[in-house]
Amino acid sequence: MTEGRVDLRLKPMRFEDLPGWEKDDPSALFPAMQACRTYITDVKHYRTGSLGLNAGDLLPLFEAAKQVDPGNGAAARAFFQENCQPFRIELLDGSSGHVTAFYEPEVSVSSRPDGEYRFPFYRRPSDLIDLDDSNRPASIDPSYVFAHQAGGEISLYPDRRAIDEGYLEGCGLEIAWARSKVDVFFAHVQGAARLRYPGGGIKRITYAGKAGHAFSGIGRLLIDLGEIPDADISMQSIRAWLAAHPGRVDEILWHNRSYIFFREAEVDDLSRGPIAAAKVPLVAGRSLAVDRLIHTFGFPFFIHAETLTGLDHGAPFARLMLALDTGSAILGPARGDIFTGSGDEAGELAGAVRNAADFYILIPKQAAARFV
Repeated sequence: MTEGRVDLRLKPMRFEDLPGWEKDDPSALFPAMQACRTYITDVKHYRTGSLGLNAGDLLPLFEAAKQVDPGNGAAARAFFQENCQPFRIELLDGSSGHVTAFYEPEVSVSSRPDGEYRFPFYRRPSDLIDLDDSNRPASIDPSYVFAHQAGGEISLYPDRRAIDEGYLEGCGLEIAWARSKVDVFFAHVQGAARLRYPGGGIKRITYAGKAGHAFSGIGRLLIDLGEIPDADISMQSIRAWLAAHPGRVDEILWHNRSYIFFREAEVDDLSRGPIAAAKVPLVAGRSLAVDRLIHTFGFPFFIHAETLTGLDHGAPFARLMLALDTGSAILGPARGDIFTGSGDEAGELAGAVRNAADFYILIPKQAAARFV
């Protein structure tokens, strides 16, 4: 089967053959499934990925889950065993799947700029438009889904360097100002943040669009420059390198031309994660960002990463998760980003995740018949 950007095969599996399945407790997914059901039925169906699974395929599973209060891991596992068929996602080029992680950073900010708080978080500008096949000029690569529109002309949007150098100054788009350009950059990478104001107030910002340019990882750049060994690369090592080389911060950050714009979001309950691309709150440790051109939001994925031991007290990572987010660096059918939570501790966990992983997608039984 050829789907999306990589040749793949969906191999039917038995639940007892999923490594670590018998020890997992997926009870935390049930409220998230109901949030997805409400969005699909009351607002809008999720976009169907190239794999061919659609939001309608999920509704029987979500309706069945509505009647269940699992209470414990065994009951939760039994529900999925009764209602789903697991498939292993096998890449025909022989490569393995891969997981990284993301989190919601907390950034100290001010509502006004001064000598200390100088680096803005911007709202989406009015001259940024969505691109599709109906309005994309032939000169703009199909990978661009945002662009600049002025005077009826559509062109590439200014990149990170141009915006850092003042392209949006005077437009009144600032949400808040941070102390550190690096903090703003990493909030861009994560796609969301909590903003903590001097008086103790907290606001949330979440993704509202991007300048359109492809994401270019600065970790890979620092490896290629010989600044950080490949084996040592992590968010922590990158931050440490930037702190030790303040004169090269712009050079490194501008390598990633991608620039993220935000919108303000209410903070109803700080115990819940931010609302991401699937329009429901993320669940720490149970939410997965996937390639939305291939996969459809709301589907359960069982992820097994033998070498990822930092999230489960030394045990290999083996958890059922829901696909609730996406990201410009998440490309391919067996590529995922694990949401570890909010704040500095979650950031420490997320920054060290870069592991090979096996991906299993759980398909509701009625829809699974199309793939057997």
